[in-house]
Amino acid sequence: MTVVLQAVGSALAAAFDMFWEVLWPLALGFVLSAIVQALVPKQAVARVLGRSDARGFLFACAFGAASSSCSYAAVALARSLFRKGASFVNAIIFEFASTNLVFELGLVLLILLGWQFVGAEFAGGLLMAAILWVLFKLTLRDPMVAEAKAQAEKGIVASTMEGHGEMDMSVMSGPFLRRLFSQDGFTSISHYFFMDAYSIYVDLVVGLLVAGALAAWVPTSFWHAFFFTSNQTVNALWGPLVGPLLSMISFVCSVGNIPLAAVLWNGGISFGGVVSFIFADLIILPIINIYRKYYGGRMSVYLLVVSYAAMALAGFLVGLAFDILGLTPAHFHVPALTASPSWNYTTFLDLALIAIIAVMFYRFVHTGGPEMLRMMAPPGQGHTAHDHQAPPDEHDG
Repeated sequence: MTVVLQAVGSALAAAFDMFWEVLWPLALGFVLSAIVQALVPKQAVARVLGRSDARGFLFACAFGAASSSCSYAAVALARSLFRKGASFVNAIIFEFASTNLVFELGLVLLILLGWQFVGAEFAGGLLMAAILWVLFKLTLRDPMVAEAKAQAEKGIVASTMEGHGEMDMSVMSGPFLRRLFSQDGFTSISHYFFMDAYSIYVDLVVGLLVAGALAAWVPTSFWHAFFFTSNQTVNALWGPLVGPLLSMISFVCSVGNIPLAAVLWNGGISFGGVVSFIFADLIILPIINIYRKYYGGRMSVYLLVVSYAAMALAGFLVGLAFDILGLTPAHFHVPALTASPSWNYTTFLDLALIAIIAVMFYRFVHTGGPEMLRMMAPPGQGHTAHDHQAPPDEHDG
């Protein structure tokens, strides 16, 4: 019994250590994302994503990078944009950019794994989106898109993130700076911040707990054998192929899979394998099931196949490019897996962001925030989520 308690304690301690390391970059990323969402209306996004050309592709990547990092929210928002006039191709590109090119993902990667992984994630994310766009152009046919459109228009509720996809709480009147510093702007930012936090907290907690358990319980020798670390050529080829498959069965998505990526890197997966693993949060099994409900069975299988191909290829090519340029880091023990909190810059930044969160929470609670979260439709409800405008500030004169 004592051994079991010690093992559980070690796993929980590792999970908390990682959480403390990533708290401030995650919170800061959410604040930046909330500001963008509060100032850019979704209808405007849908209008510029109507054509599947190079301009639409670039806008899909840009708007996706500025939106929520939650995979379930990204999938719901992509369907909402598709129904509002965005092309299917641009909606899916937007979705992938939302989970691979966002602020908070880069900041968490920087803290846990280093700048090389940040560069690989963003370069690889753009490369993966470009590969997806080409694959769509070569293989996606109009009848399949029409079938997906008909299914999407049914408005089937498939996750608790439906409200995230439909709600638009942006502040649209007035110049940019006036909107940013207005009371309505602060209200909208606080609402988007906590809606995003609500969207990912389960995945983040599960990801940290699973990563903590793997770090504490699975010996490094197992990972070395599984990733063929004794043969660098096989390791470089195997990593990008198996990375997305490990992500699929982990059931963890969004920023929650970054702690798992750190454990895999610690265990010997290749640089490209880490990148492809992170990319694959949009093909975990629950999301594939949501694709089936949103767009039909045929399209869900199609998205799984082309997405896996793009993720594996992009991970391999980015790993190869970084290796040729001499930028691939040597395998190292990830400090966050064992480093306990101390009085350093991480602690001070965590405390500073906690104070900011507390101020936003006060605003959130006193401007209808909890009621807004309750409007995010749970699975099984026989209706679609509806628009929710930012509530008027009770203190506005």
